[in-house]
Amino acid sequence: MKTVKGFASATVGNVACGFDVLGFAITEPGDEVTLTLLDERKKDCPVSIASITGDGGALPLDPKKNTSSFVVLKFLEYIRTHKGVDFSGHISLELKKNLPLSSGMGSSAASAAAALVAANELLGQPCTKMELVHFAIEGERVACGSAHADNAAPAILGNFVLIRSYTPLDLITIPPPKDLFCTLVHPHTELRTSFARSVLPRAIPLKTAIQQWGNVGALITGLLTSDYELIGRSLVDVVAEPKRAPLIPGFFDVKQAALDAGALGCSIAGSGPSLFAFSSSEKTAREAGNAMQQAFLSPKTNLDSDMWVSRICSEGAKIL
Repeated sequence: MKTVKGFASATVGNVACGFDVLGFAITEPGDEVTLTLLDERKKDCPVSIASITGDGGALPLDPKKNTSSFVVLKFLEYIRTHKGVDFSGHISLELKKNLPLSSGMGSSAASAAAALVAANELLGQPCTKMELVHFAIEGERVACGSAHADNAAPAILGNFVLIRSYTPLDLITIPPPKDLFCTLVHPHTELRTSFARSVLPRAIPLKTAIQQWGNVGALITGLLTSDYELIGRSLVDVVAEPKRAPLIPGFFDVKQAALDAGALGCSIAGSGPSLFAFSSSEKTAREAGNAMQQAFLSPKTNLDSDMWVSRICSEGAKIL
């Protein structure tokens, strides 16, 4: 038997104005997936789930329905047909969920990314990390019905990732400014990605689209030039945030609390309910996080929350 453990951290998709085309990874928290290679195949499926912890029993044990095992099945199929790897054994999978479900923190992407780097290591690294992204995206389709890459790609690659095109997939990694810190606050409530997507408009006015394009271009420019003020004023989402904000209790008060504490900008992490804020120092990032948590605790919302302060993760998914 051979055992490998993979880790992938939380990610923030959309990054305000970059709906479905921009995301980034932080350093913690993250999910762990342990794969054990057995000599003999069990039943008809080459992958089985031995255990899942930290999910409260919510995730399926069927390997074809669980994101972490599903992407490993896709990986095995690919290396057999495209890499000439004749895999005839069996992989037993253990998933440790450290990310809350339906949180906007890229929970499904982290499980998929951790499983994929572990599977790749287990079988001699037949694929590059960029190749692994394709399987992680398919895992998102299983998790929420939409094969988006703004969580899956940074979960594997790290840094900021811009998705220039989905067909064909064209990803651009962008290293973060050295003093950029992310505050991530998760209120103790759930918002399912599928529902959060259902409230979005199917068409937007040209004027709105132009505003969004301008903000995306400016945000990328701010990241590449370490212009923190430009980063802050570009974190404006005129497409998704106006529709999703009412789904998050206390959203406007929490966002204003972050800004009042000195954050560069604040918006919804992925589809929510978590919020993220950018700051140009760790001290400000922690002050913003404390203010956001206090705002969630106001009598109007009365929600406990968890808070993390992190630099942008440059490594991506890794072997522990």
